[in-house]
Amino acid sequence: MPYKKIEEADIHFFSSIAGNNVLTDPEQLERCASDETEDLHYLPEIVLQPETVDAVSKIMRYCNEQHIPVTPRGAGTGLSGGALALYGGVVLDMKRFNKVLNVDKRNFQVTTEPGVITQELMDCVKAEGLFYPPDPASKGSCFIGGNVSENSGGPRAVKYGVVKDYVLNIEMVLPNGDVIWTGANVLKNATGYNLTQLVVGSEGTLGIITKIVLRLIPAVKHDLLMLVPFRSAMEACSAVSTILIEGYTPSALEFMERDALEWSMRYVKSTGIYLPNDIAAHLLIEVDGNDLEQLYKDAEAISQLVQQFDIDEVLFADSHEQKQMLWTLRRKVGEAVKSNSIYKEEDTVVPRAELPELLQIIKRIGKEYGFQSVCYGHAGDGNLHVNILKGNMSDEDWKFKLPEGIRVLFGEVVRLGGTISGEHGIGLVQKDYMSIAFNEIQLGLMKQIKNVFDPYGVLNPGKIFS
Repeated sequence: MPYKKIEEADIHFFSSIAGNNVLTDPEQLERCASDETEDLHYLPEIVLQPETVDAVSKIMRYCNEQHIPVTPRGAGTGLSGGALALYGGVVLDMKRFNKVLNVDKRNFQVTTEPGVITQELMDCVKAEGLFYPPDPASKGSCFIGGNVSENSGGPRAVKYGVVKDYVLNIEMVLPNGDVIWTGANVLKNATGYNLTQLVVGSEGTLGIITKIVLRLIPAVKHDLLMLVPFRSAMEACSAVSTILIEGYTPSALEFMERDALEWSMRYVKSTGIYLPNDIAAHLLIEVDGNDLEQLYKDAEAISQLVQQFDIDEVLFADSHEQKQMLWTLRRKVGEAVKSNSIYKEEDTVVPRAELPELLQIIKRIGKEYGFQSVCYGHAGDGNLHVNILKGNMSDEDWKFKLPEGIRVLFGEVVRLGGTISGEHGIGLVQKDYMSIAFNEIQLGLMKQIKNVFDPYGVLNPGKIFS
């Protein structure tokens, strides 16, 4: 069924529900026409910024009946095009759902609206002596609702897990306007199908998240950080398994190729790291806990372990400022790469022992298909971000030859036991590759689930599935 274009009568209805939070001016439409995904651009017909669950419910019920497509949007920091209005229609901007509703210190839980910036949520619970660990690189600007929709991870996933490990319950508005809670605010739940975990990572295709109940843990008191320079990128990847096999579980274990760190240093105008010409890659390793003496022992033991590889001098961050500098360099890599060239970012993930082979495969395919890549990511859980640069590639090769190379790369990732997205989601840009990771039966089941929730296909259409 074709989607309905928005008319004056529709705008009048939306205004009766959302008042002044109905935006049609070109500047606001343009703001919601892109996110952080490459250079994609899809202009919505209207942007709505509701403030209540009831308003979201009425908007969804109306759009479902009128067959108007609705694209939910958080902070616009996504990397898969998931918040782009492929078919025009409504962008449902959740920025006004921006309150932390309750920190339940007794039960180690927080109830939050989806438009809260992740860093602000982390700071809020930290003030109560609690800790919410998932920390995507964009934590200073992304929304917690978007993190739930994409099942985000971040550097500390190696020890603490990803968003799905902390979501207990979700209030959501279904495409037909019904409002439901998906579970219960408990740590164990064997009551029927797990709707909560179905919604986590569903990329805004099944419902509009309006409240989230998250599990918290006690805050840790101390952390130590070190930067290990390797003369071989393959050895840096191999060192990851060596550290973990020996029984150490760092709170972060990050990999950066030389170009990634060098470009990030230039991007943030930092000269705080000495980078010899023969260094090919770095591991950024953090340990955390409450026993500082034990942390020093662990850090020293890890430092001794990596001596078996061809490394330069290990840098131990000796101040809060130096730690912040190192983390800033790591978190700004994506922005730095984007500032250098038109690019595509692939979000590969494999069993972490396969990282050295994955890196070799990436470089081999790059030579075969004529592209340069800059790799970095969460090595501790096998998640390698592959930034493919257009550089000197012709427009024709970028448009036609590169997708063939990406398809070959994803095939190799699946062969290694991995999959095509670890934390960025499928969204718009990866949907044509889903058949590499899943067969027709699996994809058929997913499409049937989508159809049960959204039979008219009005909610975030054109995402995940071709």
